Amino acid sequence: MSELGGKGGGAVAEANGSEADAAVRLPQMRVAYDGGALDESALAPTWTEQLRAWLDQAVAAGLAEPNAMVLATADAEGLPSSRTVLCKGLDERGIVFYTNYTSAKSHDLTVTRYASATFPWFPLHRQVTVRGEVEKVSPDETAAYWRSRPRGSQLGAWASPQSRVVEGRRALDNALHAIERRFADVDEVPVPPHWGGWRIRPDLVEFWQGREDRLHDRLRYVRNEDGWRIHRVAP
Repeated sequence: MSELGGKGGGAVAEANGSEADAAVRLPQMRVAYDGGALDESALAPTWTEQLRAWLDQAVAAGLAEPNAMVLATADAEGLPSSRTVLCKGLDERGIVFYTNYTSAKSHDLTVTRYASATFPWFPLHRQVTVRGEVEKVSPDETAAYWRSRPRGSQLGAWASPQSRVVEGRRALDNALHAIERRFADVDEVPVPPHWGGWRIRPDLVEFWQGREDRLHDRLRYVRNEDGWRIHRVAP
């Protein structure tokens, strides 16, 4: 009994030591931002042009999932949620992502009609945040994107009851197998009635460039009655 207790005590002590070491390291973790500067004179005339330019640079730099963005929503009680989605559309109307319309994020968006999304390009010491009202994209636009998806992704969209509790991985696998059988003789898998796109129509788009001494550059395109204005805000 004492031997077991001794081993257990040692394991606990080791675990506690590791936690203590991690706690000590956290305050010391920092990155020196030296990715350059962002000046008002260097901004593109529109937020869409500026976002495209930075997105192109993220692609050219070889960043993984350069179109990934952290989507933030809130439910009817104001409880926030965030998750990573992929931007699949960008034009003067806003940015678009696709999802299950019965998912938690879609329920939030249906209630509040508002969202924020951030592109985190850490290796470039940059991020872009888009905030605004949301709307569903048209069925035709959804169908056009749907046709570009791999068949496996299409089947997965049919199979997954997104955000619902499931009994285990087997339940998902069984659902996928059932969908595979359902569409086995179908060349083109149709768009599920519960699936489609959301567009964030921004009223604010902020471009953030890391600078030395944490005096970062933050430049915002802000919509007003006359169009868009550019503001610099303190980091």
